Amino acid sequence: MYNLVSFAGIFVLMGVAWLLSCDRKVVNWRAVLWGTALQLLFALFIFVVPAGTQAFLIINDVVVQVLDSASAGTRFVFGRLAIPPGGLGDGGEESLGFILAFQALPTIIFFASLMSALYYAGVMPRLIRFFARIFTRTLRTSGAESLSVSSNIFVGVEANMTVLPHLGEMTRSELCTILAAGMATTASNVLALYVFLLQKQFPAIAGHLVSASILSAVSAVVVSKLIFPETEKPETLGVDVSPHYERESSVIEAIIRGANEGAKMIVGIVALLLAFLGLVALADLVLGGIGNRINLLTGLSIDWSLEALLGYLFYPLTLVIGVPVADALEVSRLIGERTVLTEVKAYQDLAAALASNAIRSPRSAVIAAYALCGFAHVASLAIFVGGTAALVPHRTKDLSRIGPRALVAATLACLMTAAVAGTFYTGSSVLFGK
Repeated sequence: MYNLVSFAGIFVLMGVAWLLSCDRKVVNWRAVLWGTALQLLFALFIFVVPAGTQAFLIINDVVVQVLDSASAGTRFVFGRLAIPPGGLGDGGEESLGFILAFQALPTIIFFASLMSALYYAGVMPRLIRFFARIFTRTLRTSGAESLSVSSNIFVGVEANMTVLPHLGEMTRSELCTILAAGMATTASNVLALYVFLLQKQFPAIAGHLVSASILSAVSAVVVSKLIFPETEKPETLGVDVSPHYERESSVIEAIIRGANEGAKMIVGIVALLLAFLGLVALADLVLGGIGNRINLLTGLSIDWSLEALLGYLFYPLTLVIGVPVADALEVSRLIGERTVLTEVKAYQDLAAALASNAIRSPRSAVIAAYALCGFAHVASLAIFVGGTAALVPHRTKDLSRIGPRALVAATLACLMTAAVAGTFYTGSSVLFGK
């Protein structure tokens, strides 16, 4: 029954996107129908077809093994501080407990260097062009936006650098699509952080996060074209665009550059967590004071924290994507938390909820993992709009107006990806075991 609910939820979410559209009379049915079909076919291959399931498990094992390799550097640099909970150091030292700054965040540097080396070797540009061609030919999106969306499967805000020569002349619909895709997907280097946080409670999480990023790229196109349909003519419509990329002079230079970019990303993540956790705590203090008075006057027992209020807002959509009623409120709180506190905190709390059995159903765990996989939060709105505006300053006004719609589109896209995963969920599958 819940699989059918998830399947129906895909179309309910598209209906919500259409209701929020800036022009309901214009619908790109090609992008909507083919995008939905691509998601369902990909999920069917991964979760049902034996060959796809095997590929999924191989990807999961590779990511986990690479992550284990990444921990060698953190253990050497930080010693006992880098030992994860329950682990032992090379000299038999016991862990001091989970410390985000010394155990999880440093893996970003390793993965950023690895991705930079793969770019230098030509592996990543070929993968990006492969996905871009699929999107261009099936969804009939422009070559430039298809390339940017494809890049977002693997990297973050820097994906727009791949279409820099075309960025300034993009239509408003194209800009909405690339912003939505950036916020609906996740960078591969940050993906390693999520794996670190969830692997103990969710052994197959690495494979699910990879598939979630691919699915969310497609769902971002579907939702963004409903929320901000194309009414202009893109310059690269029907054109196969090559990635714009400045290649380093050597693989060593590429690794160094990747490491430096990873270090900058860590600083950015830490800064965002420090700022937003503090601001949300302050907002909770104000809301709690007002809410407690309301509770006393009315006899209600409502949780007035910002995450809880957003959780109430997302509760109907959480039910729509197929989360069982018993876990729906907890999962909706996590989605609300992601909106204001970033996906890092939400995944950390998801791991804690699984460990404490606050979320009991494996189905809920899977859907939550997919729903949270993306940069769809307020901080990313500033990062993606600001980062893109820095590349094309003359489009700052357009980007600022489009940004909020793109954030809504990204949020709905992540939920749609979760609904697709819920459609193919089976408790007996090795992919979905908690």
